[in-house]
Amino acid sequence: MKHSNIAVFVPHNGCPHQCTFCNQREITGQSFQPHSEDVIKAVETARKSLGEKTKNAEIAFFGGSFTAIDRDYMLELLSAAAPFVRSGEFYGIRLSTRPDAINEEILHILKEYGVTAIELGAQSMDNEVLGLNKRGHTSEEVVNASKLIRQYGFSLGLQMMTGLYGSSDKTDMETAEKLASLKPDTMRIYPTVVMKGTELFDLYQSGEYHPHTLETAVPLCAKLLQFFEEQHISVIRLGLHDSDSLSENMAAGVFHPAFRELCESRIMYENALKLLSDNHISRGTVEFTVNPKSVSRFIGQKKCNVRSLAEKGINAVVKQDESLTKYEIKISIENYL
Repeated sequence: MKHSNIAVFVPHNGCPHQCTFCNQREITGQSFQPHSEDVIKAVETARKSLGEKTKNAEIAFFGGSFTAIDRDYMLELLSAAAPFVRSGEFYGIRLSTRPDAINEEILHILKEYGVTAIELGAQSMDNEVLGLNKRGHTSEEVVNASKLIRQYGFSLGLQMMTGLYGSSDKTDMETAEKLASLKPDTMRIYPTVVMKGTELFDLYQSGEYHPHTLETAVPLCAKLLQFFEEQHISVIRLGLHDSDSLSENMAAGVFHPAFRELCESRIMYENALKLLSDNHISRGTVEFTVNPKSVSRFIGQKKCNVRSLAEKGINAVVKQDESLTKYEIKISIENYL
């Protein structure tokens, strides 16, 4: 049964820092602040739409540093959600927070209220990058918080950002390797977006910061996606969700409504090129066999992969085989000219 989140957005409350890339503080005063009745309303709405699927659903508090908000407010929100978990109707509670807002006292409280999963916004495991972006925590705190979360029996989720100020593809890949070593159950990967009203926006305007473009972000994130999947770590989000705030305030950086699809298509394209190289094929008609669910991944958005292969002299004919895995490709060179 597919997992579902009943998302409750708790905007920026509790965060003691102003990261270079974050404009939440500017918009928090205009944002809706949920209370217990709003949590109950969201759950009751989900109950009607999900039916029996609620047993595989988590009530999710996203958007801020949940364990750093006012303690009474945090308990109010948890108290509203907990009865639905204790009754067995919903699977659990998921929340996101900062690495430096985790300790044994907090984890004990979260356990009492039925929290099942904690996601940490690590963003980078390079202390210089963390400092430049004013994160207010170190990579060591990510490690310590992750170990504590595991010790208390919670599912661990980690979040990273690519293309941050001061980072590189090399440091981003090193971050991925260090996060994977912590054995998270899930990962979220967010390419950096430059939002108006942030310090990063000022750095971008001055020419000191050069953000990734879609063309530079896709190859890197495709590599990261494949890396985590090879480590059997589920990437549950790749790229930002669309929102009114994003549309109104984005100045530069990387956003695409189908960013994950672009990355998966890139993986298929790189795999196809490797097969062609390994078999010393440089031109002609070639049959590429893929899983039926991967046909669109192989063809690419607006047939970009097929067109790129054609530009290299390869006429791609796509066949299907259900026995193949997600990114697996087989080729036939019978028609090779």
